[in-house]
Amino acid sequence: MKLGFVSAILPDLSLAEVLRFAAAEGFDCVEVMCWPVGKAERRYAGVTHIDVSTLTATQVDEIKQLLAETGVSISGLGYYPNPLAPDPEEAATYVEHIKKVIQAAERLGIKTVNTFIGRDWTKSVEDNWCRFLHTWRPLVAFAEEHGVRIGIENCPMLFTADEWPGGKNLATTPSIWRRMFEEIPSPNFGLNYDPSHMVWQQMDYLKPLREFADRIFHIHAKDVRIDRHRLDEVGILAYPLQFHTPKLPGLGEIDWGKFFSVLTDTGYDGPVCIEVEDRAYEGTLESRKAALKQSGRYLRQFMS
Repeated sequence: MKLGFVSAILPDLSLAEVLRFAAAEGFDCVEVMCWPVGKAERRYAGVTHIDVSTLTATQVDEIKQLLAETGVSISGLGYYPNPLAPDPEEAATYVEHIKKVIQAAERLGIKTVNTFIGRDWTKSVEDNWCRFLHTWRPLVAFAEEHGVRIGIENCPMLFTADEWPGGKNLATTPSIWRRMFEEIPSPNFGLNYDPSHMVWQQMDYLKPLREFADRIFHIHAKDVRIDRHRLDEVGILAYPLQFHTPKLPGLGEIDWGKFFSVLTDTGYDGPVCIEVEDRAYEGTLESRKAALKQSGRYLRQFMS
């Protein structure tokens, strides 16, 4: 396995600075964010460490040279919009950019692109399904043509009033993943698995490691704390951020020893990338760097 981090937490730094920091701290890889240049839509979005819309052959060569110099690899290119947004024009814009990220991955020799399925949050899973197939069958075929795998993160994107009640990402549970992979059985279609989202949904975060072992392409290492006193007050039908808090690995409820025990049993040897969304560490660039260092020290005890 390779230990890395998600570049979204370092928007202040250039790609070269991100990779040099990773090398200096002994990280093996980085998931590099590839949002369109412009204003962020939400926290941790809008970060552009590679602008795939303007990527030139010279820049491709420079990035490859930088990777060789630092000894750090790119675990995947990341872009997390809502390709099933209710507005067709908005959704089409997201789909087109996903294609650009896929093409950039091929040019850079990177095998994985991580993203969301998307969802019309005002409709049920069933009412989203035809649109999902219409959008994602050709997208997965496009990825196949370019030799790239798609890793879907399992975050429900159900945190704020504008995401209520269904959330903005369809791929949230094993039953949905099972159906997704049955109807789009491509070996290039899989998961970017984040165990923290299973915890606050009150699901087993170890079981999917076994059942979906051949579909887990990439892993986000993020922890979560369930604030039971708040849950007792607001209940599970409240906005989830009212009763749970994203934390650094080791500061929440995930048993990382058990997690890596099962993960190694499945034969997984891919990237494990720390995703920092812990507000306690967001005050400054130095505190965000410290969060990555602390998380790295903690997780290395479980990784050879």
